[in-house]
Amino acid sequence: MIIIGLILLVIGLVVGIPVLYYIGGILLLIGIVLLVLGSVGRPVGGRKVWF
Repeated sequence: MIIIGLILLVIGLVVGIPVLYYIGGILLLIGIVLLVLGSVGRPVGGRKVWF
C-alpha cells in the first residue's frame, strides 16, 4: 500500500492531477499506520502474523 501510494503521489505531481495526489497521500498514510501497528505487535486485520 505504501508503494502504490508513492506511485500515485508521484504521478499526481508530475501529471498535475490533484485527485491522484490526494489519493496517493491518503494511501501512503494508511500504509505507514498499518506498518507501525504491525511492527509493534498489534494484530492488523484480525491476524497477528501475515505470511
